[in-house]
Amino acid sequence: MKTRPEIWLITSLMMFPQIVETIYSPVLPDIATAFNVSQQAASQTLSIYFIAFALGVIVWGRLADIIGRKPSMLLGLASYALGSFIAINSPEFEYLLLARSLSAFGAAVGSIVTQTMLRDCFEGPELGKVFSIMGMGIGISPALGLILGGLLASISGHSGVFLALGLLAITLLLLCVWRLPETQSQTVKSSPLRVLAVKMGKDIMIWRNTILVASFNLILFSYYSLAPFMFTQLGLNQKQFGASGIVLAIGVLIGSATNKHLISKGWQGETLISLACITALVGAIGVYLTQSNLLFLLPMMLAVIGFGIAIPNILSQALVNYKDAAGTAGALFGLTYYLILGGGLSLAAFNHNLAQVLLCCALTCVLVSLKKR
Repeated sequence: MKTRPEIWLITSLMMFPQIVETIYSPVLPDIATAFNVSQQAASQTLSIYFIAFALGVIVWGRLADIIGRKPSMLLGLASYALGSFIAINSPEFEYLLLARSLSAFGAAVGSIVTQTMLRDCFEGPELGKVFSIMGMGIGISPALGLILGGLLASISGHSGVFLALGLLAITLLLLCVWRLPETQSQTVKSSPLRVLAVKMGKDIMIWRNTILVASFNLILFSYYSLAPFMFTQLGLNQKQFGASGIVLAIGVLIGSATNKHLISKGWQGETLISLACITALVGAIGVYLTQSNLLFLLPMMLAVIGFGIAIPNILSQALVNYKDAAGTAGALFGLTYYLILGGGLSLAAFNHNLAQVLLCCALTCVLVSLKKR
């Protein structure tokens, strides 16, 4: 019988990419000052991060099928730690971008390999419920990351943040060496990458789910990229921005708990995705109407409730036809939506208007969700 990973560890690993990015978010204004670059340039470190993250997704996902899930996880965490320690002493902004790219490349392992391991061990409604549990764990991530990031930014600036990130990666690496099992079936062989890519490229539902995942993530991560500067314009500090992570955490937790409850009541995944899209759109409209004051956090919470409902349902059904190559299929799927996310964050950094970004994303979700199986 296949050994299932412990829920607490797999949840921690899935939370890892989001925690490390939200810890970093409050230090963006400090980076702009320390390296004498514009706010837009500082925000671009997030878009570059996700482009490198997308490359990591394809590499770690492919390696997960070739050398195994556990070895891939260990190598990815080591890469993240190395990038964080290099970032501490970066003398120029360009070196910082390179270090962040290496970190992002490594952090991708926490997304793709954890999802692959869950698909190894669970399927059907059980997988949907597990992803809902993961969603609740991820819901805690913004609060932890933003609060810790705000404290670290105010105490030790960006260097202290990068040191903390490196130590976190080392801690998870040691835990994985000790407690993480190998979940890959010995009978599964890696599929040719080109053949699988062509097959998935012709799958309309794969593209539909890719756009949905990218758009919902852009709703969440555009807040991390742009909201620090909104708080500065409102006369608020980094600690107060960090505390706003509690609002987002509550929103994702409410969304995940609502999703789990409605699944138990017999709601179908497609219905829940449609509900999530409408919820996100209402929240985006609310942010647009209240963006000149701190009240925008309330409709922002509504937008991330949509995220908490949508993501478990999309991820649990997206690759049901590709279980024979779970790692590689997950890598191609993740590569595509993270590239879209990175491009979206780059456009968001140039636009620098959170409300407009949210409206575009939510409208995209509503339109794309109309395509059913």
